[in-house]
Parts: sequence; C-alpha cells; structure tokens
Amino acid sequence: MDFHLSDEQRALSNTLARFFAERLPLERRLALAATAPGYSVEAWRQVAELGALGALFPEVLGGYGGTPADILAVFEPLGAAAVAGPFLPSLICGLLLGATSTDGADHLLNEIIAGDAVVTLAHQEPGSRYELSQVSARAERVGDGWSISGAKAHVPWGEAADHFIVSARSAGADADEAGLTLFVVPAGAPGLSLRGYLGVDGSRWAELSLDNVDVHDDQRLGGADTGFRLLESAVAAGVLAICADALGALGVVRDSTVEYLRTRVQFGQPIGAFQALQHRMATLLVEIEQARSAVINAAAAFDDDRRERERAIAAAKYTVGRVATLVAEEAVQLHGGIGMTWELPLSHSVKRLMMLDHLFGDVDHHIERYIQLGRAA
Repeated sequence: MDFHLSDEQRALSNTLARFFAERLPLERRLALAATAPGYSVEAWRQVAELGALGALFPEVLGGYGGTPADILAVFEPLGAAAVAGPFLPSLICGLLLGATSTDGADHLLNEIIAGDAVVTLAHQEPGSRYELSQVSARAERVGDGWSISGAKAHVPWGEAADHFIVSARSAGADADEAGLTLFVVPAGAPGLSLRGYLGVDGSRWAELSLDNVDVHDDQRLGGADTGFRLLESAVAAGVLAICADALGALGVVRDSTVEYLRTRVQFGQPIGAFQALQHRMATLLVEIEQARSAVINAAAAFDDDRRERERAIAAAKYTVGRVATLVAEEAVQLHGGIGMTWELPLSHSVKRLMMLDHLFGDVDHHIERYIQLGRAA
C-alpha cells in the first residue's frame, strides 16, 4: 500500500520535531509534569501558531487538513519527543464540536485551533472499562435545560480544561448505545468538582464529580439520546492518533537500543556483534514495521463504512499494543540494569508506550472487538 505524507505534511512533522527538541527537552518536560497544568502553556500556543492544531481539522471546520495522514504527521513527532499536552482531547473534542455546527460549537472549535481554549472529554467512568456505551452518569430534563449528575474517571488534562464535553445517559440502560447525550460544560460550573493527579508517563489526569450540574439545551451537542455515534467516530480518530503517537515512541526506543548495542562493549567487542542479540533486534525491527503497516491500513480505511473503519482501527490498536509491549520489554532487557533508570530517556518512552496501550482499549479489548465486528458482517 502506498501511503506517503505530502510535502506539506512532512514539513509540518519535521518542524514539530525540531521545535520539541529545542523547546521541550526531557528535563523541562519532567519539571512541568510535577504540577498542574503539567505542560508549557506558552509552548502549546506556539505549537498552535505552527499550525499543528489546525492540521487536525478540515477547512470546513476552520482547519486546513483533517485527513488521517495529517493526524499521523502531527502525532508521530509528539510520541517521538514524549511531549505532554492536551493534543488528543483537542482532536476528539474538536471533531465532536465540528459535527454539530452550532454557533457556540463553531466558536469553541476556533478557539481550540488557535490554542486559546482547552476542551477535554469526560466520558470514562469508574468501572466502565473500555466500553464506550457503558455510561451511568444521568442527564435529566429540567425546564428548558438539563441537570447532570455522575462521576467521570481518567479525564485527560482536566486541570487545564476550560470546558468539558461530558457524556450522560438521557435514556435507556447503562450499557445501551442509544440514550447517550453529549454536553459542553464549562470548568467551574456549579456542582462540578475535580481532583487532578499525575500519570505514570508524566501526563496529567483528573477525576470529575458532577452533582446536579445545570446546562442549557444549547450546550447539548447533537440530538438528545444520539451521542454514541458522534462519540464513536471521534474516538476512532483519537485511537488512530494514539497509534501514531506510539509509532513515534517505538522509533525512539528502536534507535536508542540499536545505538546501545553498537556502543556497549563486553568481552572486548560491542554487544551488538553477538548473534543472539542481533536476532532479537531483527525481530523487533520486523514487528515495528508490522505495527506501522497496521496503522497505515487503519488510516486508509478511515473513510470506509463504519464496520470496516472500526475493524481496521481495532486491528491497528491491537497490533500497536502488542508490539509496544514486546519492544519495551526487549529494549529494557537489552539495556540491562540501566533500562528503567529515571535518567535514561528510554525509560520515559517505555512508560509512554505502556500508558498509550490502555487509552481507549488495551490489546484484549481490541482483539475481542475485532472478532465481534467480523462476526457482525
């Protein structure tokens, strides 16, 4: 399959890689992660000025890209540099806002693209695992608006958010696809509280509590009870971005491990000269290319019908997760005792890969989803 980035996409990707290397070295990223918001707001706005956020959305939504290739061009250098920031929720929430085409949603999306607003997704709940339809938070009609109550877990960059897109059940049972409604809730709304915490990879997350949070009907995204399909489509783009991020991190782990095998001397020669280690490294190189092929296949299938899109996305997320675990474990072993030390950049890429595997479904979830989608054909 021929899947090459355009000259403009390569230029953006290279520009981002240089920017991250110069402005956000590892030491600064680690210092920023210790306290909220967990990333450089100045660098975030500069990245927006470079066009990275606009590249994630088509012209009709105020961007200048929006293709799967644009997502790969932005997120692969993010993963390579292990940069923290609300890139993933900006993509998902921007697509949700763009799918509704109201004046308020359009304005908020323009603020996301300009780097002036942070909007994040509050969807996952305690005990919901990875099922998008598993929502217990309730939205009840109150006059000409809604009242939302419930708890949300693992909300990305919640401490930095200006607005949350909250999923709540307006009808049906907890696991039903029908009956979900999406709302834009401003940070600081009466009845909304959060607790932030640091993730293992240096990202920041929050737990959200909503106690009779009142929202107007014009804060609803799309029709009542019909939010699941909007959410599924936007999350599919998010999973593609996660896979691209992982490819960037895998490239760094690969290159640093190859360099270590070339320079670490044992018994009078570089350890990379030992055939057993060469075989192990060759296996990793083949597996990484397999993961890249799966991501390219998902990008190519992104505009197909829903089932084909979701099946290709599930296959890519499964393959990337499996390969990431293999590569991370082998890289640490090949480095020996220093493989997981804080001072070694490799260890932070490994942690990022482990976290990415669990975002929107791990390998077990996605292989099961792939099988179920195949049976539904």
